[in-house]
Amino acid sequence: MNGKTRIILDVDTGIDDALAVLYALLSPDIHVEGLTTGFGNIHVEQATENTLRLIKLANCGYEVPVAAGAAGPLQRDYAGPVPHIHGHNGIGDAKLAPTEQQPLKESAAEFIVRKAHELPGELVVVTVGRMTNLALAVAMDPSIASKIRNVVVMGGTVFAPGNVTPVSEANLWGDPEAAQQVFRSELPLTIVGLDVTLQTRLSRTHLDQLRRLAPEDKQPIVDFLHTALEKYFTFYLEQNQYLGECPMHDPLAVLVAVNPSLVNTRVMRADIDCGHGLTAGMIITDRRVNPQVGREITFCLEVDADQALRQMLSVFLAP
Repeated sequence: MNGKTRIILDVDTGIDDALAVLYALLSPDIHVEGLTTGFGNIHVEQATENTLRLIKLANCGYEVPVAAGAAGPLQRDYAGPVPHIHGHNGIGDAKLAPTEQQPLKESAAEFIVRKAHELPGELVVVTVGRMTNLALAVAMDPSIASKIRNVVVMGGTVFAPGNVTPVSEANLWGDPEAAQQVFRSELPLTIVGLDVTLQTRLSRTHLDQLRRLAPEDKQPIVDFLHTALEKYFTFYLEQNQYLGECPMHDPLAVLVAVNPSLVNTRVMRADIDCGHGLTAGMIITDRRVNPQVGREITFCLEVDADQALRQMLSVFLAP
């Protein structure tokens, strides 16, 4: 398709998910084959509604199906939404116009399996929430592991501190069993974790530039970003002492999916801890001379943050 990367974006549509969705829909380098939704930042029903409304806001010019997925983890209880981070509706309490579009009848896992067979060797799956939908898809049909071109995961951390426990990041902590199943599958994996997402920060200055420079047809998107991101700025000031900045966790995964030159990577053998204490969802990397734990997985450890932000913001400036 004219050299475009064909992706499924799996989301639990909170604030940074919304930015990732908007970027993917507006990028000239991406064709979004579909959006799949799950629990995490918000309940799956609200994540699905947010996603449908974002498609209307983006007005990308082509039809984008949405498939709703898992309402909770494979084996654990869902800890619930995080309104202190993402607002009560998941998108910083910003209001988006309703849409007539409805989600597909098939589940997220069924949709992933179908598209993997329709697009063998072409499809890139980008997960920016819990990996539950992908784990269910692989359990449903293990053969898709050889058909999906790449899986880019926003989640986990190797060297940076965790954001739920000292060593665990929210997406993997929220369903460690699903993460472990994906890590132990034959899917090709690229991990975009806190090691790089915490370095890639959007600022209020960036938003002010968008307000000045974005064309008229993109100003409703800029309005949405100003409202939604205010909650995020407040949280990261309190949590990380970032002054007027917030990390672009989920958008960076989409950016790396289409432009891997933004990051430096290292291949390490790794597995996921499925305990119930502080290490639940921790990525265990075996960095010994003769590693024996886990399988080889690609981890992003350094990022050209300035270039990543320029690439992300460019779609909101294009006429």
